[in-house]
Amino acid sequence: MKAFLSLIRWPNLLIIVLTMVLMRYTIIEPVLGKIMVVLNSGTGEAVPMALKFPWYNFVILVLATLLITAGGYVINDYFDIKTDLINRGEVIVGTKIPRRHAMMWHNILNIAGVLAGFYISWKSGFFWLGVLFLIVSGLLYFYSASYKRQFLIGNIVVSILTAMVPMLVVLYEWPALYRYYSVNAVNPPHLGVIFYWVGGFAVFAFLTTLARELIKDIEDFEGDMAYGRNTVPVVIGTTAARIVSISLVIIIIAALYVVWYSFLFDKITLVYASVFITLPLLVIIYQLIAGKTKKQLHVASRLMKVVMIMGILYSVLVKVILNWNLV
Repeated sequence: MKAFLSLIRWPNLLIIVLTMVLMRYTIIEPVLGKIMVVLNSGTGEAVPMALKFPWYNFVILVLATLLITAGGYVINDYFDIKTDLINRGEVIVGTKIPRRHAMMWHNILNIAGVLAGFYISWKSGFFWLGVLFLIVSGLLYFYSASYKRQFLIGNIVVSILTAMVPMLVVLYEWPALYRYYSVNAVNPPHLGVIFYWVGGFAVFAFLTTLARELIKDIEDFEGDMAYGRNTVPVVIGTTAARIVSISLVIIIIAALYVVWYSFLFDKITLVYASVFITLPLLVIIYQLIAGKTKKQLHVASRLMKVVMIMGILYSVLVKVILNWNLV
């Protein structure tokens, strides 16, 4: 069981659950609470909007996402046995878990995830959305089998898929909101604001994931070089790859303050972003400049994951700010 949990990267799965739950209850719900509507069946007084996608359907949506992601981790380790032996010195597939068992779990997890995806899409009234889960399942397979060996393509695919996690929440909440308020509200409200809020977190997830993937490629340079993978460091060299990674981190920092200045401009967000996001990012830049060993690069990679978690947890602060009108 311990080997299986390690194979499916259970801490990463917990982060996915955390992301989706927080997007729903600390971003979408409080933002909707700020939008007032007059209901046809009401007294004529405006009331705040509320979530309309049932919580039990939301649980199935999270489960579908977890199953497909877990299947992706399994197939990734299945194809990475040789390079992982060089880069990390140990593997799970082929030692603790037989290769055929790993492929069996990959198939079970993906089939269950796609079926759950089609079911929840049907319940939401858009059965065709289930194709999205099928596409993601296929992308994760081809990422492990091919894309990650190609220049930059694998990095971008993973970054896009990571950004999709928060967007899935709003993608399935929006139809339920539209169906209810288009019929029951006197003047149906504009719901684009929830896409803007969640979209901001999605863009942050994309950029930080892309930066982390590049750092991990630098860390795994030896194994990738040995087996002819055309990763960014292999193609352009580790020094140039470090420069690209540093540039991307600088873009993330700049984007944070541009968004803050343009849309928020509150001191609470400024302090949080500076201490819990910008400061670790500056440390990552230092590690990329001064780091000579794989251990130092690994620290930079782990720090980037911390930055990603801090970015997700900012949503809790958003709920506090909105509920207490602190902007």
